Amino acid sequence: MRYATRTIPSIALLAASAACQTTMPAAMQQSRTAAQATASTALPSPSLIVLVTVDQLRGDYIDRFAPQLQGGLARLARGAWFTNAHHDHALTETAPGHATLLSGRFPRSTGIMANWAGVEDSSASLLGGSEMVGIGASPRRFRGTTLVDWLKARYPASRALSVSMKDRGAILPIGRSRSDVYWYVTDGRFTTSRYYRDSLPGWVSAFNARRLPQGMAGKAWPLLLAPGAYSEPDSVPIERGGVNFLFPHSFPNDTVRTTIEVRVSPWMDEITLDLALAGVNALSLGKGPGTDVLAVSLSATDLVGHAYGPDSREMHDNVLRLDRNLGAFFDSLFRMRDSSRIAIVLTGDHGMSTIPELVPKSVQPTPVRVNLPALAAGLAGIVAASGIDTSLIELDQHMVLVDPTLAANRRAGVDSILDIFAAQVRALPGVARVDRMRDLLRGDTINDPIVRRWVHQVPAVSNVELVITLAPFSIFSGIVATHGSPYDSDSWVPIIFSGPWFAPGRYNERVRTVDLAPTLAEVAGVKPAEKIDGVVLRRALK
Repeated sequence: MRYATRTIPSIALLAASAACQTTMPAAMQQSRTAAQATASTALPSPSLIVLVTVDQLRGDYIDRFAPQLQGGLARLARGAWFTNAHHDHALTETAPGHATLLSGRFPRSTGIMANWAGVEDSSASLLGGSEMVGIGASPRRFRGTTLVDWLKARYPASRALSVSMKDRGAILPIGRSRSDVYWYVTDGRFTTSRYYRDSLPGWVSAFNARRLPQGMAGKAWPLLLAPGAYSEPDSVPIERGGVNFLFPHSFPNDTVRTTIEVRVSPWMDEITLDLALAGVNALSLGKGPGTDVLAVSLSATDLVGHAYGPDSREMHDNVLRLDRNLGAFFDSLFRMRDSSRIAIVLTGDHGMSTIPELVPKSVQPTPVRVNLPALAAGLAGIVAASGIDTSLIELDQHMVLVDPTLAANRRAGVDSILDIFAAQVRALPGVARVDRMRDLLRGDTINDPIVRRWVHQVPAVSNVELVITLAPFSIFSGIVATHGSPYDSDSWVPIIFSGPWFAPGRYNERVRTVDLAPTLAEVAGVKPAEKIDGVVLRRALK
């Protein structure tokens, strides 16, 4: 149960205008001439907008590793960098985060309020024999428009390419646009679904034929630098559940397992960037009369973070390799296209929290792992005791979902179940608060950031009746480290704009990821097709 023409002036007017100019005071003529000169030297719109989203890119990584960065991250850090940027919604997951970036709207408006409300779609099967390694996917749950749609309204020939290891990372940045969208499946190939096309284009098939993931079989992920260059210990058994947590990390000898394991390494990003470059060349992105879009979502940082944590030696090395991979990517892109016509923005879809057991002892309350299966079983027991079908009231991590028909017909019974469950959950260690969504919608969104972020997350009319907010750094059991909370540790990401349209500098004011799309629209000379939540970050513009 998951729902969710320009008017040509007359000769007389032209003559009158000329007469006015001949009698205009000298100072006014100089002012007008200066304004005309400024307009005539205004930068043209970008020929290509590049969105680089690093999945789980915490806001502190670039500064933390700055002395050792020398590639793409180091280059981007010289751009217009908003150092205090946040996702201003509560459930900081991959799908909701990606959906905000080029739409300029919160999850309550995009319809993508959680990963489970993301892109899974059995009616849009995968291509190229990939049906055995992944279910179908499409953007059908996404509501509204994105920058891609705004550009196509002005430039009908505008094209977009979006690539990622994850289906939701490729699909959601560009919304419902039927563009070139490709993602990785664990048999080692990139594919798409029948929502977009009926067969893979030749350039994607040719790329898959290179068998880059399979080529990692029998190799290893070693440290990029000497061990002394890393301050993090390498012997932390809680990392990756105590399995393969020491450098070097070897890949299996057989290609079947390697195509799965390569995802938890920097080589997944390198392969994804190679695919993006192949697509730019094959689709002639950035060569048309309008503005094209390239969206690249890099997922390795997320998988490394979940397996080893954000404070691990693995994450340190991964960020260094991400920096080098992005540097090589930009160098190749600029050899293909004029760099003065490319606008680049770097951000993340969410941040990341420290492994609970590694949080400093000074943090109180002490972070814990909350037993999610036990919570779900407890709710099911309360529902069953009330004589209601347990499939009609479900717990999905932070949210309790209630069948709308049940909620309408048995309101008192539903309220009683939710009240009992909420009281039980509030008493558990690691739980900060349990709220009814109807109460949050009437809450203080100015002074209470948790209220505000939940209101930004969930539509006013939905089947989400109750939400659980864990204490800082507490997480649900079943994973080494994770994100998803409404706290700044999980919401903080960088936003960096690079290109001749932007004024370099570090900007410390608090901004939101929904501000990214209207800022790019401004430099592209287009307008959003609907009301959005974000604003133009004018300080970033020249």
